[in-house]
Amino acid sequence: MKIIRTTAEMQAFSNAQREAQKHIAFVPTMGYFHDGHLELMRAGKRCADILVISIFVNPTQFSPNEDLQAYPRDFDRDCTLAQEVGVDVVFAPENDAMYPNGFQTFVAVEKLTQNLCGRYRPQHFRGVTTVCAKLFNIIKPHTVIFGKKDYQQLAAISRMLTDLNMDIELVGMPIVREANGLAMSSRNTYLNATERKSALALSHSLREARSFFLRGENNAQECIMLVRSIIDGYSHTAIDYIQICETKNFTDIATITQGSLLALAVKVGKTRLIDNYVFGEELNLP
Repeated sequence: MKIIRTTAEMQAFSNAQREAQKHIAFVPTMGYFHDGHLELMRAGKRCADILVISIFVNPTQFSPNEDLQAYPRDFDRDCTLAQEVGVDVVFAPENDAMYPNGFQTFVAVEKLTQNLCGRYRPQHFRGVTTVCAKLFNIIKPHTVIFGKKDYQQLAAISRMLTDLNMDIELVGMPIVREANGLAMSSRNTYLNATERKSALALSHSLREARSFFLRGENNAQECIMLVRSIIDGYSHTAIDYIQICETKNFTDIATITQGSLLALAVKVGKTRLIDNYVFGEELNLP
């Protein structure tokens, strides 16, 4: 497994692979891997000749009051796990390589990012789409692989690829959960034992929302009230949002239909967690 630090070396490597007619898959990450990350990598191994991942904690997607400095990091452990999965290249640039002095160009997907997390983290998605556009230009993948836990992020990347005519296939992978139903996240490491029990409020509420819909109920506000009552019943929880929306423009809806999205953001202690459920789809919960 190669570890590449500079953009010039990464581009040269990718150019050589493309000239050799090799298919490149790419998984962007901020590191501190869990099995959700590793599942994305396994998918990349299945669909391509060369699998590249990035490890880069992107400063432009954090607001000043967020956890940029505290975000968990363990580069050596990440490299060991990546090598076990069969990753070919880890691209791990320094901040100055990605955002050199004088940097002033950003990529923003506008309408899709106004609701949900975009409303609470107004600069977040601009940072995500900017860094992904840069990484795509550096790594030159044929296929990029993202998880569906951040459904809004997946949609924003899809929109960017379409709008900017990027010749890249986007693959969205299902949410990977711990045995108790908690969606895997690097930020789960912030939770103490009591908070981990409270974090199950998210998956518990999604399970009940699914049952609500399967009973033939479709009133979005009633479903939101049900979800809120469940989450409020757990200690150490504070709701950022509970919303049911359509997935084309992420506008709120009054009536749930097949394919509507229930999206949650909840602080458990000081840790902000997200989760979601697409009505009518399977929900991989115990």
